[in-house]
Amino acid sequence: MKSVASAPAKVILFGEHFIVYGGKAILCAIDKRITVESEIVNSDTIQIDSDLGSITVSKSEPVDKVDAKFRSVIFIAQKMLKQFNSKSGLKISIRSEIPAGVGLGSSSACCVASAGSIAGLFTRYSKQEILNLALEGERTVFERASGADTASCTFGGIVEYTKQGTKNLDLSPKFQLIIANSKIVHSTSDVVARVKQFKESKSDEFAILCDNESALIEEVLDALEKNNSKEIGEKMTVNQAHLQKIGVSNKTLDLMVQSVKDVSYGAKLTGAGDGGCIIALVDESNLKGTLNALSEHECFVTKIDTVGVEQKLVN
Repeated sequence: MKSVASAPAKVILFGEHFIVYGGKAILCAIDKRITVESEIVNSDTIQIDSDLGSITVSKSEPVDKVDAKFRSVIFIAQKMLKQFNSKSGLKISIRSEIPAGVGLGSSSACCVASAGSIAGLFTRYSKQEILNLALEGERTVFERASGADTASCTFGGIVEYTKQGTKNLDLSPKFQLIIANSKIVHSTSDVVARVKQFKESKSDEFAILCDNESALIEEVLDALEKNNSKEIGEKMTVNQAHLQKIGVSNKTLDLMVQSVKDVSYGAKLTGAGDGGCIIALVDESNLKGTLNALSEHECFVTKIDTVGVEQKLVN
């Protein structure tokens, strides 16, 4: 018997960076998935085969000695084997539709799908229990992981996040997103440090931007309730201006956003910035035109995933 689980990628629609300083962020799950298949095997090892490589470790291997790209999954596997007093080993396969390292939550989605799949061999976890296990795993690599990405990948749909926690919004938006990859590798920690430096050197300007971003988020929540794609897109363009001011955009991202200004409803960088991806908000009326404007870049069309993590047992 095999246990299979999959979890969606995510994008930050609004609020990145400002969330660190007390604001809100709005995230959504998208219909690109990571699928994890696990099975109990007669061995004393945990085997992982993935798009990023393979590893076999002892069930008792200290998790901090495991290669970082496999550490979260090994932690989840060890925890489940111990919790259910299993003398067996595990064989785990990981396959992804999500580009890695570009701010689309591939690590969170992997943790969620792994938690759902591995736990599914022993019990039936609720989504909240899967989230808790996945976040434990993720924090073996990213100690300060907020849980926002993990919640988005677990529950699907649109999530409002504050430092106090996450809130799932009962919305059914009609828009689609085009995600375009700048192919620029960035360091999240470097970008976060740059924002902190901006805050310290231009505290008054930063305080005003935080207030403006907070007001913008409230307007976005209202526009989402009304399913007003045009207004949501316009707010994205404003959010991009805020991100430019705090120094997390760059020339390539600015040009990508500018290239779709007259065809999409709006666009902005998503995630840390200084590389990674932009998102452009569209529907069927302007989808083709926006894709044409981004033809020089690797891009794909997504819809919001409202399902979140899915689990099943197969023979």
